[in-house]
Amino acid sequence: MARAIASKNLVIVESPTKAKTIGRFLGAGYEVKASMGHVRDLPKSKLGIDVKHNFEPTYVIPQKAKELLEDLKKEAEKANSVILATDEDREGEAIAWHLAQALGLGEMKNEKLKVKNVQRIVFHEITKSAIEEALKNPRNIDINLVDAQQARRVLDRLVGYELSPFLWRKIRYGLSAGRVQSVAVRLIVEREREIQNFKAEEYWSIEGKFLKEKKEFTARLQAIDEKTIGKMGIKTEAEAKKILAGLKGAKYSVSKIEKKEVSRYPAPPFTTSTLQQEAARRFGWSAKQTMMVAQRLYESGFITYMRTDSVNLAESALRDAKTVIEKEFGKNYALASPRRYANKSKGAQEAHEAIRPANIKSSPSEIRLKDRRHARLYEIIWKRTVASQMQQATLEQTSADIKDAVGKYTFRATGQVVIFDGFIKVYTEGRDENGEENGEGVLPPLKEGDKVTAKEILPLQHFTEPPPRYSDATLVKALEADGIGRPSTYAPTISTIEERGYVEKKDKRFHPTEIGFLVNDMLVENFPEIVDINFTSHIEEELDDIAEGKIKWAEVCREFYGPFKKHLDEKEATVIKKVEISEFPCPHCGKPMVIKFGRMGKFLACPEEGSKVTLPMPEEAAEIKRLEEKTKGELCPICGKPMEVKRGRFGYFLGCVDYPKCKGIMKIWDKTGFKCPLCLETPERAEKPGDIVLKKSRGRGKPFYACTRYPDCTFIMNKKPESEAELKEALKNWRENPPKPKTKYANKKVGAS
Repeated sequence: MARAIASKNLVIVESPTKAKTIGRFLGAGYEVKASMGHVRDLPKSKLGIDVKHNFEPTYVIPQKAKELLEDLKKEAEKANSVILATDEDREGEAIAWHLAQALGLGEMKNEKLKVKNVQRIVFHEITKSAIEEALKNPRNIDINLVDAQQARRVLDRLVGYELSPFLWRKIRYGLSAGRVQSVAVRLIVEREREIQNFKAEEYWSIEGKFLKEKKEFTARLQAIDEKTIGKMGIKTEAEAKKILAGLKGAKYSVSKIEKKEVSRYPAPPFTTSTLQQEAARRFGWSAKQTMMVAQRLYESGFITYMRTDSVNLAESALRDAKTVIEKEFGKNYALASPRRYANKSKGAQEAHEAIRPANIKSSPSEIRLKDRRHARLYEIIWKRTVASQMQQATLEQTSADIKDAVGKYTFRATGQVVIFDGFIKVYTEGRDENGEENGEGVLPPLKEGDKVTAKEILPLQHFTEPPPRYSDATLVKALEADGIGRPSTYAPTISTIEERGYVEKKDKRFHPTEIGFLVNDMLVENFPEIVDINFTSHIEEELDDIAEGKIKWAEVCREFYGPFKKHLDEKEATVIKKVEISEFPCPHCGKPMVIKFGRMGKFLACPEEGSKVTLPMPEEAAEIKRLEEKTKGELCPICGKPMEVKRGRFGYFLGCVDYPKCKGIMKIWDKTGFKCPLCLETPERAEKPGDIVLKKSRGRGKPFYACTRYPDCTFIMNKKPESEAELKEALKNWRENPPKPKTKYANKKVGAS
């Protein structure tokens, strides 16, 4: 007689990585499956919201999720119970709810599927102990969290689907507006206008280099006749020269010494926002890159949940941190009682824990993460967590006033020495901008009355600087400070405004594009409430209230949509489409051509209705001509016909003249004039060797020189070749010291409890 197969408990999570990690901790009685994220969403082709009936959304199952759902239904039919173990935030709760609806698990007793029990479990870290504890304490789906996420989705859909067509009709087709993204664009545009309108002011300072027993130190002129000179106190070169004349031949001595001990305290453990900021400062990563790496670390069991605005640490983590500090650094670095932090961010929720290692006892050197990005992020998370529970650093700050013999001029020198390094031994927080360093050096031994010698007195010219453009770090910081969005929205908001061409990143700074300026100005002028920082922050607070069960989600939607829709209808009737007339005559009709916006920016178009005559803008035409000269003689790699310069989403490139019959394309390279030496020595590539060209690695990587036939040819060199002899020498070195192959990710037993 066949033996009956015992039913298992079905656990559903979002991703295969998370499923694999959790599966290691559960016994044979559990089957862990991944839903691959959301299984239901609003339809793409229509609004999908019934605004007349309490904003009821219509959800559809995407085609890619249908087969997966069928498999999950079959597994659910066989299971003793279904356990929904999606993330603990609002989005995770919404995914659990959608799974329950899509799988028919909404009723706790579902005879059709024979499901005896449906449970919801949450955990902040993927460790054996955390999973076991969660299984002991299942709960129902928190419908308040689901409603808060649903309200966000509905509001964003209403703005996007109602306001974007307005932009199509008034500016150009394909533009979009978003409730949060439009405010982010506004911040960047307004900062750019501040920079454009900024007028630099000249000012001067007087700096002295003094000697005491052959040891040099620097002091800055602080006061004249006991009156303090402000930063802008010396406005012109003439004023500076007048002071220098008064200092000519002066003798100097120390008039006053002040010493004081100061304490520096560690930064709190990471929140989503501060992790994104620090990764941007240290590694040059975008918010999106940081969250992708953090997600992988979380799902692999190395860190706690990465979408949080809390700075709290669990009691067990505090105990482990103290143990690690005493063992690794000594008892004098540990605290007698844990240091606890208060969250200062607007609208912060304290329900979750800060981002920390799942097991603080696992140092970065012990867990052996093979992927360098994972290792770098884990290291700063571990260090910041440990540092937050270490003793403060104690420093001695010294200021010395140096006066001339008459006592008219006072210079001040400052210095700082570390008495006890405390948390600095492990970690210090990065800075957004380089401010003026103020006496971080060490002064020679000085006492009041000591004579010092002026080696030189220098007038230094300065100019005030405009506010810096936003970086990933400072933009996330601004969004958080103004209460725009929440931890889960910073990264997608920034990546969205980049992808849609409203901003572009140059040298790690955000610059608004021409279309970004245009869309922002249109929205600010006609829909000021949509791009109002306070209004957007107020909506976020209402979403928080929905999550706490204080208000109903449909009420928030109704409060927003009524005035918004009325205002939109008024503007549809009164706002005229922007049309810019150029000075260039149309080759078709002779009338002045109009300037239009396309996906690639501005272009010239015939003003007559129905005409398809277009020309590039003069500056673009000049650039195309330059590139045509540069690439003259290039042939299609597929059919051998000539190539022509074209422009795409990512810039200029070469395309075959026989397009669309032939789809051959090539990059426009900065060639060195040399053929690849490795290709020339390789029989299968010798007839068509690649060129050695300038390339640049991603992120903060340095430029290098490589073959255009990569990945078939992997030859690279760091220095620009000047001769064939240099190329041969570089090839020899490359063979003797081949580059290390890139690896994927970690290989450690995951998430010790």
